[in-house]
Amino acid sequence: MIEEQKNNPLHGVKLEALLTDLVDHYGWDVLASEININCFKSNPSIKSSLKFLRRTEWAREKVEGFYLYKFKRLPKPDDVQYELPPRDRIVPLDQKPRAPAVLEPRERDAEPAREKPTPSRPANSPYGKSSAPSRPANSPYGKSSAERKDRSTKEAPKPTGNDAWSNWRNKDK
Repeated sequence: MIEEQKNNPLHGVKLEALLTDLVDHYGWDVLASEININCFKSNPSIKSSLKFLRRTEWAREKVEGFYLYKFKRLPKPDDVQYELPPRDRIVPLDQKPRAPAVLEPRERDAEPAREKPTPSRPANSPYGKSSAPSRPANSPYGKSSAERKDRSTKEAPKPTGNDAWSNWRNKDK
């Protein structure tokens, strides 16, 4: 029995033909900027890209999705179809491929740099970078680092008596 083929534009299209179409139309620069895969960025070739895409399922799905929705410009799938890999998706019969989308390579420098979020810091922080709240004066956990620093810069008390252990700080004796 012959099973009727579902409507899928990727049916019968080999990965090599798909990649060749994309490279011929867009070029490696556009593919590298639109599909963030290193095999398109550093020393790209059809042979090395095919080798990587055949071994790496997530990358192959990215390229097939790009082929369907940017190159063939099919409408985005519904939620149920979106969960399936691109080769298993069924395209309704009324949806036909259109002319490829016009894409230009994006410059890496043109994209705004992402700023790291800075945590809010209390104004009275001894170091200016700590986001931990300062301890209250009657804290059961001891003194804060600022109070310890103040204590360490104070002069040691003068020893009393003839105890040898009380004189260890005073090297004059």
